[in-house]
Amino acid sequence: MPVTPLRTDSRPLYEIIYAVLRGHLLDGSFPAGLVLGEAGVARAFKSSRIPAAAALQRLSDEGLIKRFEGRGYLAVDADPRMIVRRELVDAGLRLPETVSGSLKTLNHQARIYPLVEHAVAALLSYGRLLVNESALAEHFVVSRTVAHEVLTRLERTGLIEKDTNQRWYAGPLTVDRLREHFEMRWLLEPAALGQAMESLSPAELRAKRARVEKAQHHHNTPARLERLEVDLHGEVVLSCANQQLRDAIRRNALPLFATHSTFALIQEDVEIETMLAEHLAIYDFLLARDRRAAMAALKAHISRSLEPNIERLKRIGSLPESLRPPFLIQVGSARD
Repeated sequence: MPVTPLRTDSRPLYEIIYAVLRGHLLDGSFPAGLVLGEAGVARAFKSSRIPAAAALQRLSDEGLIKRFEGRGYLAVDADPRMIVRRELVDAGLRLPETVSGSLKTLNHQARIYPLVEHAVAALLSYGRLLVNESALAEHFVVSRTVAHEVLTRLERTGLIEKDTNQRWYAGPLTVDRLREHFEMRWLLEPAALGQAMESLSPAELRAKRARVEKAQHHHNTPARLERLEVDLHGEVVLSCANQQLRDAIRRNALPLFATHSTFALIQEDVEIETMLAEHLAIYDFLLARDRRAAMAALKAHISRSLEPNIERLKRIGSLPESLRPPFLIQVGSARD
């Protein structure tokens, strides 16, 4: 079955990977017993593991591949006793020219998108921001097309918007907006955690818990604190099976994970200690397989965190020029 040419202006990277692999699986291009793993797929498509994992999960959901006791996936009709581990290019992977061109553009997007997303999210507390498309392209040394695609993707997540003057704007993260984000969190995240419970690896939970324990005895940089937040709220919670729920939580959390960078200079030690203790309690309930207690502890943690975040937002002050990337221009404060 030939691979359908893909439109470079609308397909996310994981969909391109999914379509190419699906074509190969359906037409029997790959050798029997070939293992498809996240790392190998990412290497073949020169992408990160995130779109590779999403593509493989979709193929699994459709029943074209299945997990096996080793690491990775096999074609659903493969004999698990006849395993072939080979680089996909050596195993017959073909990339039509239309797809190759798409990947080149999307790989640039994949490289800079998380950097732009974090930069915008981390500064929303300071006020309304103009996102300059030309300056973004120049800063990351990419084409205007790539810069436009990155901003379009940010618009789809709700992090920025295009005003009537056809310019991109972000923020501000006001107290009212912050309350709304937290209300969404305590409504959605406990439900997602309850769904995810059976699929969570005890070994991975213990590793994440150990990072929290280590943080209790060290000076914590904003990046380390943000990592702990992503561990629990980004990875554990988002292990739930409901794609719509995952997407809603991820969109809602975008402006919040970066607040550790935003509030670094006014973060109180007592608040950090409280946060770490609450994370430990949630991991303990998860490891004990106490679903109800874990969900309740997560909701209580999110609810309690709201007021300290509001207080920090009120004290944020003006945007330090040293934190502002050249493609972001402040055009109003959070209190305007």
